[in-house]
Amino acid sequence: MKINKTYQKKHELWLAVLFASFAINDETIKSRLYDFSQIAFRHMKWLGEEALETGEDYNYDRDMLLYKRNTVFEVITALKKQIEETQPFYPQNILGERIKTDDAYLLEYLSQILKDEKNNQEVTAFNMQRKWGDKNLSQEQIDALTLFLFEESYKEYELILVYAYMQARTRNVLHFNVFQDLVDESHFHLKSFGNMMAKLGILALPRELHTMTYVVKDLEEFVKDGIAEEEAAKIMCKELSDAIKDEELARFFDFINYQESYHIELMKKLL
Repeated sequence: MKINKTYQKKHELWLAVLFASFAINDETIKSRLYDFSQIAFRHMKWLGEEALETGEDYNYDRDMLLYKRNTVFEVITALKKQIEETQPFYPQNILGERIKTDDAYLLEYLSQILKDEKNNQEVTAFNMQRKWGDKNLSQEQIDALTLFLFEESYKEYELILVYAYMQARTRNVLHFNVFQDLVDESHFHLKSFGNMMAKLGILALPRELHTMTYVVKDLEEFVKDGIAEEEAAKIMCKELSDAIKDEELARFFDFINYQESYHIELMKKLL
């Protein structure tokens, strides 16, 4: 199915731009790339809407690896190549032209980065050192943080895609708005956890979603299961906050914990 192939390529490109933003340490480049990743996610949304309007469908299949790059120029060069290779898949219509124009601007920005040798800094996101800056966290604390980040980065990726999938198929305004809030919140959490993984040197893609994860046949059962998962995430946050003897990190996980509490209230509205 051609529409689904286009959607898959955009899905992969969204992840490529997003994880490039996590991998790079330079705050200016990181911030700009994250903005472009959000644009790529909107492209996904529009492509999905177009598919549904024409009686087609899409899924979250993907075929990509996150290669370990050692320098900023390696990351940017690979990203440029992927963007260029995705161009032929876009539809020949107004939406396709919009996406191509956005991608052209991103390519121009990447070219500017490559023109300045000072930008070619080391990438430490994949070095597996598992050290948290100059903070002297114990191995037990690092292990707990590592486990949490792998589990929760996957969970936030899953929630973004599941809620977006459901949002595209609802005609209920309340549900649409709740799904949007939950997608926005999960974007923030994935960004936070992705950057933390990169800081530890353990950046990795979340595992792929199975169709049964996002094709929801019973909304009530889905929401009840989701609330239970949010409760479990709250417990993990609290345990991590208690286990990590660092005031800054402990405050961060308390902050995430209270956000999870509100997510539960949002999800109750779906019932």
